Amino acid sequence: MEEGNHSEATEFILSGLTDRPELQVPLFAVFLLIYGVTLLGNGGMILLITIDPRLHTPMYIFLRNLSFCDLCFSLIISPKMLLNFLAKSKNISYTACAVQLYLCIIFADVECLLLAVMAYDRYVAICNPLLYTVTMSRQLCNQLVAGVYTVGVVDSMINTCCTFRLSFCSSNIINHFFCDIPPLLALSCSDTRINEILIFAFTCCIQVISFLTVLLSFVYIISTILKIHSAEGRHKAFSTCSFHLTSVALYFGTLLFIYLRPTSSYSMDTDKVASVFYMLVIPMLNPLIYSLRNTEVKDSLRKAMNKLLTKS
Repeated sequence: MEEGNHSEATEFILSGLTDRPELQVPLFAVFLLIYGVTLLGNGGMILLITIDPRLHTPMYIFLRNLSFCDLCFSLIISPKMLLNFLAKSKNISYTACAVQLYLCIIFADVECLLLAVMAYDRYVAICNPLLYTVTMSRQLCNQLVAGVYTVGVVDSMINTCCTFRLSFCSSNIINHFFCDIPPLLALSCSDTRINEILIFAFTCCIQVISFLTVLLSFVYIISTILKIHSAEGRHKAFSTCSFHLTSVALYFGTLLFIYLRPTSSYSMDTDKVASVFYMLVIPMLNPLIYSLRNTEVKDSLRKAMNKLLTKS
């Protein structure tokens, strides 16, 4: 690639998780399993919520969108990653890299904002149960979902365009398993200060505010739970909250760790591990954490399986 003219770039090379040949096949098997479980769990959740009218409530509308987001994450990242474990050539075209980055930013934003919306939904349900139906109307739910995707698309369009206006003249090897902003900035020979400012600004506006919304909502939720007189009721509520908070902390923690650091302290290998969690592992776990632990979902799944077995 000629210096100062990034438009002549035709492809990048993804270095992947590791360059050790003996680990390629074992890692392929592990991430193939993760990919399969993610598709089955999130695809099944979307189908179940869609076909069961009893699950057409605000909480499950948000859960269905969260499952869709996790499913898309997996479809964007996993196929190319799995192929690269076994392929000799790990190249990705310039256009495909831009598209992958664009989609990843959209669904990263959507996931963050959905977690905040879901936390608010639970806050209203637990702290103001008498007003829940009025407050969380179908119209408001649709507006929140539409707003979440709109923010994701706008943020992604700005950051992707600014990233691919840079010149990549030193190397075309991306030290990552997918196209992400930090490793692309590390390749650029252009001034990346504007990009760093944009990343910081959008991270603060979307990820930090979402995290604070989740945190504040759960402060009120836990305060309400502590007022429950039944010890069994408190234990059950705290158990559910602890799993939710664990997932939220893991997701937001890795995102903030990656995007709120200066490029001078950027560590490629550390960020690869962090990205595995929020891009691949958490989407696999979310159906279990948010849905399969739910009694209503279990009952709906059991009835759907019984109908299927009866017909067969």
